[in-house]
Amino acid sequence: MDRLNGSARLMIVSDLDCTMVDHDDPGNLSLLRFNALWEAYYRHDSLLVFSTGRSLTSYKRLRRRKPLLTPDIVITSVGTEIAYGESMVTDNFWKECLEHKWDRDMVTEETAKFPELIPQSETAQRPRKVSFFVEPDKAVAVMEVLSERLEKRGLNVKLIYSSGTALDVLPEGAGKGQALAYLLEKFKADGKIPINVLVCGDSGNDADLFTIPEAYGVMVSNAKEELLQWHEENLKDNPNIIHATERCGAGIIEAIGKFSLGPSLSPRDITDIWKSERENLNPGHEVVNFYLFYERWRRAEVEKSEQYIQNLKSVCHPSAAFVHPSGIERHMHQCIDIMSTFHGDKQGKQYYIWVDRISSAPIGSDTWLLKFDKWEICGEERRCCLATLLVSSMVHMVTHAADMAGLLHSRRPNNRDFLVFSP
Repeated sequence: MDRLNGSARLMIVSDLDCTMVDHDDPGNLSLLRFNALWEAYYRHDSLLVFSTGRSLTSYKRLRRRKPLLTPDIVITSVGTEIAYGESMVTDNFWKECLEHKWDRDMVTEETAKFPELIPQSETAQRPRKVSFFVEPDKAVAVMEVLSERLEKRGLNVKLIYSSGTALDVLPEGAGKGQALAYLLEKFKADGKIPINVLVCGDSGNDADLFTIPEAYGVMVSNAKEELLQWHEENLKDNPNIIHATERCGAGIIEAIGKFSLGPSLSPRDITDIWKSERENLNPGHEVVNFYLFYERWRRAEVEKSEQYIQNLKSVCHPSAAFVHPSGIERHMHQCIDIMSTFHGDKQGKQYYIWVDRISSAPIGSDTWLLKFDKWEICGEERRCCLATLLVSSMVHMVTHAADMAGLLHSRRPNNRDFLVFSP
């Protein structure tokens, strides 16, 4: 909540499964396109919020499988839990807000009377969320009777059916939309209300998000019929909500452009990143661009040109060095020469690089200190490096990189790594 000094330029609040994450996209290309756009143009002055039906445990498991960025806020368990920052600090006051007329034991007692309800896994069950699977043809009847019984017992609950299979029983004040409204009130109290908010979803448990009056909304092209029908019945005349023509992350990018919320051309969609027009230029944009070049170099998607190598050398400070966590230090020109030998070594492989958590701090009138995580994936292997970089708006720079995972690239000749900056 305190990462930005003022109001966020854009606050994206997105569901994960089948919205931000496309499980039918084995290369995660749509997600990687969004990642590049966010880190290049938005990370420094905007907020990323994930709002998911998954529990915190399940969310962390998904992060180990998919190239998800680190969000500023994560809303889990269908809006019943909120956590902040990289350390995922729990909002205990929000939990307390949901306790009014909620009794989990009473809910489990009543739901046990319905053989149609099949409990979901233990990790899906939370203090303020009881979850089941139920067949579509039985769901409506079960929900009607269950709602009446719980009301007679003095409970205020909300039943949410989504994806044609999942039924969640929550406190009445819970839900993705209610959690977002709570966050917006907190921002308002701090004088930091976001300038623009974009909510993104694909299923029934996302419907609440689209009820926030000040938000733009996008239902991705692969949105389920339950959400489209709900929209038709409730908000079909709202011009600030669209049904995208693109799937998942690509649909989110489409909405950013549709509503003119900021840059909407991902660096991954630019063929020649060095010749592209530079709008809203910032150091993070240059880091994203370099690693896209490096990725394409190793996949032989750019020609092996000596001109590229000389250009990279020309923007390095004469004394610039790459420092390994082992203490090994190499001159940057030597590192660039090593890079030239990697051309095409990942050709034909699912090899991708993305950066996360780019932060920059000015240390002079034209100089910034950048920190970020650099992720690299090749097939099933994933690696992460924590890197620091000194950059200048002048032609030269100095770099330093540290590897979080303790991987000493100098001892792994087929997996060497380096960092360089090109303005």
